[in-house]
Amino acid sequence: MSDYSEVIRAHRRDHLAKPHSLPRGVHRYFESTLLPLPVEQVFEFFSKADNLQAITPPELHFVIKTPRPIVMGQGTLIDYSLKLNGLPFGWRTRITHWEPPYAFADEQLKGPYAVWFHTHTFADEGGRTRMDDEVLYKLPLWPLGEVAYPFVKAKVERIFRYRRAKIREILGV
Repeated sequence: MSDYSEVIRAHRRDHLAKPHSLPRGVHRYFESTLLPLPVEQVFEFFSKADNLQAITPPELHFVIKTPRPIVMGQGTLIDYSLKLNGLPFGWRTRITHWEPPYAFADEQLKGPYAVWFHTHTFADEGGRTRMDDEVLYKLPLWPLGEVAYPFVKAKVERIFRYRRAKIREILGV
């Protein structure tokens, strides 16, 4: 596990008080989506690892390698394979936080990023669910890897746009 893990966890605790507290080279992606469904139903959808494959753009050739069924919870490890611009790579994620039906977090242990920490939070807003995604990520080979940042940023944004549309389609909203 990288030294950035603890820094990123600390950032999650105090990012509202210190909005510029990220370590050098770590980028932040954030989006908030309002879904007209109860928080339990939305969390249930995300608590099934197979749904990640369903909401990932097809050009990534995303395949879950971990044998099914996958029981989600703190400490769960999930292995995937993907292709980015035709280049195959493996990705291993660990669920580092599990608080149904309000939050969970996953951290890349093996994959293309030097750091990838994704926090999912779900809040009840009068029978609707506010779903927030925050991803903190660092490109490999920093600072040289920063040359690819505009490309990676656009790719991350595109993946989340696709996810947002697919989630709505699958959940029927």
